[in-house]
Amino acid sequence: QVQLVESGGGLVQPGGSLRLSCAVSGRTFSNYAMGWFRQTPGKEREFLATINWSGDRTSYADSVKGRFTISRDNAKNTAYLQMNSLKPEDTAIYYCAADPVYRPKGSLFDYWGQGTQVTVSS
Repeated sequence: QVQLVESGGGLVQPGGSLRLSCAVSGRTFSNYAMGWFRQTPGKEREFLATINWSGDRTSYADSVKGRFTISRDNAKNTAYLQMNSLKPEDTAIYYCAADPVYRPKGSLFDYWGQGTQVTVSS
């Protein structure tokens, strides 16, 4: 079993930045592709970004391309989502996910974290 724990969420002003972290335990972290998603009440979960096991392949949703960066540190068993130029519409619960297979569209993930709230407001 794989356990994922997100951290780094909080309140930030429009135009600000946050870095989310996803700590993974239970299995060999480098065996898994990682992804980030977000969800707001009444809406479906939205794919944001994914990264393969080695970190040399990434894919992003158009809505965050150029503002968000996914990365990973296999030595620390942690994935990251750097979020810049944040907008009020980025307010959501952010989830990380893991799967043995890298899929550029990020459609299927076996394991999920519990989520961390990000609020963008002045």
